[in-house]
Amino acid sequence: MKRYIAQRLLYTLIVILGVSILVFVITHVIGNPVDTMLPLQATDAQRAELAHQLGLDRPLSVQLADFLQGMLRLDFGVSWWQQVPALPLVAAKLPATFLLVLTGLALAVLIALPLGILAAYRPGTVLDRLLTTTSLVGICLPPFWVGLMLILLFAVRWGWFFTSGYGTWRHLVLPALTLAVVPAGHLTQIVRFAMVEQLNTAYAITARMKGASDWDVIFKHALKNAATQIVTLGGMDLGRLLAGEAAPIEVVFGWPGFGTLIVQTIARQDFPLLQAEVFLVAAIICLINLGVDLSYGLLDPRI
Repeated sequence: MKRYIAQRLLYTLIVILGVSILVFVITHVIGNPVDTMLPLQATDAQRAELAHQLGLDRPLSVQLADFLQGMLRLDFGVSWWQQVPALPLVAAKLPATFLLVLTGLALAVLIALPLGILAAYRPGTVLDRLLTTTSLVGICLPPFWVGLMLILLFAVRWGWFFTSGYGTWRHLVLPALTLAVVPAGHLTQIVRFAMVEQLNTAYAITARMKGASDWDVIFKHALKNAATQIVTLGGMDLGRLLAGEAAPIEVVFGWPGFGTLIVQTIARQDFPLLQAEVFLVAAIICLINLGVDLSYGLLDPRI
């Protein structure tokens, strides 16, 4: 196990390094922050002076070498936009995003588990088709549209929750519920598929023949063996949401999190801030994948 974890951590470092270098090269080749930071009427001399101040007039290889040295020290420089160290600025936004994403994913699990189990309990019935169709609709709905509809109904018309901001549960409910819609659809589908597969295995049939109730078979046997597939998809959804899929929801609700910062950073072409964001996202996703892989051994001792 220790050797496996060491190998995965080495793989994580390689992935983070590769993704960071790729983003560095792409941003420096296709982007020109000087055009964004200066007005249209700026002279060529002013543009050249700003490029020199930012270090963009140096050869790309020199800039890359400086970037790699800074990354080893976890120093990505100062944000051109906010004039503060880039990495601490990004890290300060993570708690808000973690709160939103984890709450939304928890809601998705609470919705998906009972719906998926009910659909698998009687496959092919009207209830199964209804729940499956509902989950497909949830997957297809644009999250930003769902968010706007929830705002109109629960905030504007009824005034139960706040439309934007951060700090209380009334700020959290609508964005978390919006974020939960698509993962709930995904998870409902995978729970149904995994449970149908497990309920048709020999051990489940044998347990029923020995007198075990359907609910004992479902919750004591089938659900545990189906958990690896559920955890896999849950980890993928968590990674995608943290990597940026939560950004439109944060923008719609004015949530001061990591996704909102990414959108603002891309608009301003702030290279140091963007590189710090990519570094943290790559590290978080790799750690999530490692955690999912390690959980397999706890859920299924045969692995």
